[in-house]
Amino acid sequence: MPIPDDCVVVDIDSGEPTTPVPFVLSFTDLSYSVRRRRRGGGLLPSRPSKRLAFTDALPSPAPDDDNAPTKSLLDGISGEARDGELLAVMGASGSGKSTLLDALAGRISRGSLRGRVELNGEPLNGRRRRAISAYVMQDDLLYPMLTVRETLRFAAEFRLPRALSRDKKRARVEALIEQLGLARDADTIIGDESHRGVSGGERRRVSIGTDIVHDPILLFLDEPTSGLDSASALMVVQVLRRIAQSGSVVIMTIHQPSARILNILDRLLFLSRGRTVYAGTPSGLKPFFSEFGDPIPDNENPAEFALDTIRELEHQQPDGAAMLVQFSSSWRQPQKNTLGELLAADKKNEKLCTMPLEVAIAESVSRGKLVAGTASSSAAASMPTYANPMSVEVWVLMKRAFTNTRRMPELLVMRLGTIMVTGFILATIFWRLDDTPKGVQERLGFFAMAMSTMFYVCADALPVFVQERHIYLRETAHNAYRRVSYVVANSVVAFPPLVILSLAFAVTTFFAVGLAGGGSSFAFFFLIVLASFWAGSGFVTFLSAVVPHVMLGYTVVVAILAYFLLFSGFFINRDRIPNYWIWFHYMSLVKYPYQAVMQNEFRDATRCFARGIQMFEGTPIARLPETVKMSVLNAIGNTLGTNMTADTCVVTGADVLAQQAVMDIGRWKCLLVTVAFGFLFRFLFYIVLLLGSKNKRR
Repeated sequence: MPIPDDCVVVDIDSGEPTTPVPFVLSFTDLSYSVRRRRRGGGLLPSRPSKRLAFTDALPSPAPDDDNAPTKSLLDGISGEARDGELLAVMGASGSGKSTLLDALAGRISRGSLRGRVELNGEPLNGRRRRAISAYVMQDDLLYPMLTVRETLRFAAEFRLPRALSRDKKRARVEALIEQLGLARDADTIIGDESHRGVSGGERRRVSIGTDIVHDPILLFLDEPTSGLDSASALMVVQVLRRIAQSGSVVIMTIHQPSARILNILDRLLFLSRGRTVYAGTPSGLKPFFSEFGDPIPDNENPAEFALDTIRELEHQQPDGAAMLVQFSSSWRQPQKNTLGELLAADKKNEKLCTMPLEVAIAESVSRGKLVAGTASSSAAASMPTYANPMSVEVWVLMKRAFTNTRRMPELLVMRLGTIMVTGFILATIFWRLDDTPKGVQERLGFFAMAMSTMFYVCADALPVFVQERHIYLRETAHNAYRRVSYVVANSVVAFPPLVILSLAFAVTTFFAVGLAGGGSSFAFFFLIVLASFWAGSGFVTFLSAVVPHVMLGYTVVVAILAYFLLFSGFFINRDRIPNYWIWFHYMSLVKYPYQAVMQNEFRDATRCFARGIQMFEGTPIARLPETVKMSVLNAIGNTLGTNMTADTCVVTGADVLAQQAVMDIGRWKCLLVTVAFGFLFRFLFYIVLLLGSKNKRR
């Protein structure tokens, strides 16, 4: 699309300072409602739900109508934000600040939000909005063991295209570190409760930096100063001011700014119960409340006074701050300009004008915004959904996860210690089992305990995704990487520790227990233990996506694994399980490893496990004198027409397998099925991520 003739384009090759391309984000008559929950036959107010969807056909009740079926969170909000300025949205708790920010950032489904959101007069679609914007959540969602520089470099690897050279990516990160004021702490880890790292204010700036590494045109921030002291909060807002001056449209919610922060802000938007109370500059607060009849004292913070006044009206008046809302509408009317008038003023004063959005984005890219590998207009206009191919995403995710976990060796040491202690206990209890009927029963107990232990130990993987969930949601909300890339990287990173744990358990138990078969049997035992770990970790990873709470997740994992053990074939043979439960037997994760190790141990048909009178162990005859038992044995031999002595083999390995009903599937097929379960649960993990992480209100 050609640039209009009345626009002035600055030559970036002239060596002169460039003027940012003007952008105006306008929003008109934004309205959003949620349904009130019914409890006990009544209607009670509730917090906005992210799972309830509504259509425009639903009525929008008045804010004070407690009997209405819906609650209005936004009620006809209009305004605008420009590049180079800081727009702060303020209001008491429940006023609609975060809801408005979500509406502007495209985090409310299109069918539920009424009104228009436009950039340079053109509507923003989801793909375009995600490509040119960033949303910084209130919580600092970062990997604790990465340094500031590493955190930003990994963010750059995700958000900047592969066409951009490594040197240019590093240069962008270094420039961002300077812009954020983090040069002194660039090589300090982020830290957490157990590891000392950067301060709260620095952590907040790093969190902002991870989302603006690609230098977005639109930046939305939810309470960026929350939880910070006044000095740290001021520094964060100063950083945001510099970001705005670089050519970005910056919109943030803020709870109660200090006087110094208020002086930095360019525009304010006060809300009360989803309605506009004041929209204008900080300097306009005093004349506004003076004309309203409640002047602001000279020694009072205007923002705090405004918030206190709004709270008083909300508590004292049935209709809340309706009087102030009505006065705001009439007070703003004489000074209200249309979007066209504002743009015309910009053109006259700055000798620039807004361009068609596609051209403006391309021009911004050519001037350094939306850091790209090329400055061509066609490349900027195409805006690919993801900056990098899947292979690059997987590699960067793996490298980041390995870097983070490598600096926490205590986690692997604890897991290894747990499995070694468990193996040591099992090895010393089932020490050197003999080839007798009692030895057979003891082997069955060892196999059941060993295989179920593999799955229970995997429960420690439950908190991993629960803790990373919000980082994942933040990064995928703006297409930093594909969901399938995260699943693949998660699986690859989890595998090496499983190999170490499997080898440690196999070495600790196989020879000490006295399992037969030599090197080949040991190799198979190691493989089936590894496959059990693989399937168990996949199962727990899948559950961590379904159940987002750690304690509830542990309860579910332990319960389901207990059911798997119950139906594995150890407590009750397969041929004794009722038909209406046999399906669960084949779904049991423990069945296949248990059956595989049973066949691995007892597959030798020539190996004897009961000779002569040993067959009477566990029966009343076992308590009789040996001469009597020999007489009974001879009688049995005479009846069968064979000579039975004390050395006659009466129970072989094949007999044990037949008795336990574990021959329906071969051991190698059991191994493959166990491995397949691991892949199946990781595929289900991907499906849950695909369906359950839209990160939008409905």
